[in-house]
Order: sequence, then C-alpha cells, then structure tokens
Amino acid sequence: MAEIPFPLPDLGEGLIEATVLEWLVAEGDQVERNQPLVEVETTKSALELPSPQSGKVLKVHGAPGDVIKVGDPLVVFEVPDDTAGIVGTVPREEAPKRRVRLSANLDDD
Repeated sequence: MAEIPFPLPDLGEGLIEATVLEWLVAEGDQVERNQPLVEVETTKSALELPSPQSGKVLKVHGAPGDVIKVGDPLVVFEVPDDTAGIVGTVPREEAPKRRVRLSANLDDD
C-alpha cells in the first residue's frame, strides 16, 4: 500500500487559506473519486472539496474551526501500490501515420 497526501488545493481568487467547517468522511473510511470529503469556508464562500481519488482515508488534518493554508496537508489516503499516482489513463502512443509523397514529373517538352 502507498500513502498519498492531498494538500488543500488553490481555491482561486488569491485565497491562501480555508477554515474547516465539517468533515464529511472519517479516518478509516473508504472513499471514491469525486466523493465530497470536507466542507471548508473561505473569505468568499463555503464549499465542499471532492476526493481527487479512490482510497482509504488514513488521516484528516484539521478539526472544525481550524484554518488550513493552501498547500498544507488536508487528507492522507492509502491506495494499492499499483494505483499510486494514477489519476487517469495514459493514452497509448501510436506510430505516426505515414505520409505519402506524390511526385510529379514536370518535364517541359
């Protein structure tokens, strides 16, 4: 198993921190990608942050009322080693299509 940290993401508009309002998951829970993890509040609004991946929640950082800075750890996931770091699928590299070059004999007679 691999441990994957999920830091508080950049929430845009120059925001540098968020306050934890409510955890929607607990340590030990199995979560799916895009499942709501936590509700946070910024100076502009309250929002739910979705899980970036599937896995088991090993640790949550911050209790309700705690302020978390952008980039600081928010959640640590435990995922199988063979899926660590994989968010989507990697497209197969295909050989480029061969171009056919047509040449014309342009002899002026």
